[in-house]
Amino acid sequence: MTRIRYLPGLPLLLLIGAGAALALVALLLGAGVRATGWAASIWMLLLATVSASDFLYSRRLWQAATPRLERQLPPAMAIGSRREVELALHVHGEADWRCRLLDQTSDSIEVRGMPIDLRLRGGYATATSYEARPGLRGDVQFGPAHVRVRSRLGTCELQTSLGAAQQLRVYPDFGQIARYAWLAGDRRLQEIGVKAFRQRGEGTDFKQLAEYLPGDPVRHIDWKATLRNSRPVVRQYQDERNQCVQVLLDCGRRMRADDRTGAAATTHFDDVLNAVLLLAYVALGQGDAVGVGTFGVAPENRRAVPPRKGLHVLGQLMSALYDQQPTTTHTDYVAAARDFMLRRQKRALVVVITNFRDEDSAELQTALSMLRQRHLVLVASLRERIVGELLATQLSSAANALDVASAHLHAQSRRDAFLRLAARDGLMVDAEPQQLGIDLVNRYHAAKRAGMI
Repeated sequence: MTRIRYLPGLPLLLLIGAGAALALVALLLGAGVRATGWAASIWMLLLATVSASDFLYSRRLWQAATPRLERQLPPAMAIGSRREVELALHVHGEADWRCRLLDQTSDSIEVRGMPIDLRLRGGYATATSYEARPGLRGDVQFGPAHVRVRSRLGTCELQTSLGAAQQLRVYPDFGQIARYAWLAGDRRLQEIGVKAFRQRGEGTDFKQLAEYLPGDPVRHIDWKATLRNSRPVVRQYQDERNQCVQVLLDCGRRMRADDRTGAAATTHFDDVLNAVLLLAYVALGQGDAVGVGTFGVAPENRRAVPPRKGLHVLGQLMSALYDQQPTTTHTDYVAAARDFMLRRQKRALVVVITNFRDEDSAELQTALSMLRQRHLVLVASLRERIVGELLATQLSSAANALDVASAHLHAQSRRDAFLRLAARDGLMVDAEPQQLGIDLVNRYHAAKRAGMI
């Protein structure tokens, strides 16, 4: 049985205050101190006796009602999205109760609609709900709810806990994926910056024969089928399928960089995970196999999902990455490249996502040279938004000029580092975290269309 604590109620506090005020007035009017003290003591003893009796009787009645709380959580939640948490309180017997409920959630969850004042009817279940918005990915905890129950006479409150502890997974925000799918269905991908889209007759893999339409390339006419059907027939192609896209995600100390503003803003690493999931969704929809591996973390904390086909792989990726966080470990690019080369023999599009600095370029260059011996490599690095804002700032003071000059120097060092990393077929992306997903999809489409993979 959960322990039930005693808390003085507001009526009791008002009665104590009224007694103290009367005693003060009596003293001011000339009443004896001894008599006033005896009267105040009797009054306090009476209130204590009544409140203690009220507490004991109410506690026994509350325990006999066998209260029970059920919490209905969604199967999972996405970071930054609001979901409703449903509660149901059951009490037996004929007595009604008034209570205030405060559900116990992790500090990373923003709640709306609590505490909740309820009237519980004996013999019935009382339903209520509140909104929860998780601010961090990973496993979040819901503990027993704190409940304050008003005693029968109202002189005190019974403080107790109801319900069981529960755990819920918070995944990356897949709203960008849903928006992509919706816009793709309406052929409006340009609204989110996706430049490439499959068109009739393009690609490298044969798809089907179709009747010639104005605008079809003449070189795609199938003359044998044309003679057989007595009308022009063309070959239609699609982007090559059955290829492999492997994402290598840096989770080292460089990925801890963050220049967000506002409590509701997502971290850079959250935006990176959104970009990985968006790229995976697009590649899986194209019929390619997608895999993800992390590096820059301790070996026992690395996550690896081998390349597989089918949109169901997206759920496996979410389950593998939902609680991954950047660490304080220095990233060993060469070791990550060597480990991947040992695991993956067949050619693939390797997407390396990191946040490198010019001092990392020598080590990263060695790792990329190793990967490019067998694979097509796309390097994506994060660019802090604050740097772009400083570059666009007008000079107004000496301190301001120093900030702007430092931003230009930093931007120039990044450009030089990219030039050192670029190869003849080097694919590079330098984007702000929120734009990273769209840029990766565009580069993926360009590589597919050019037959580079």
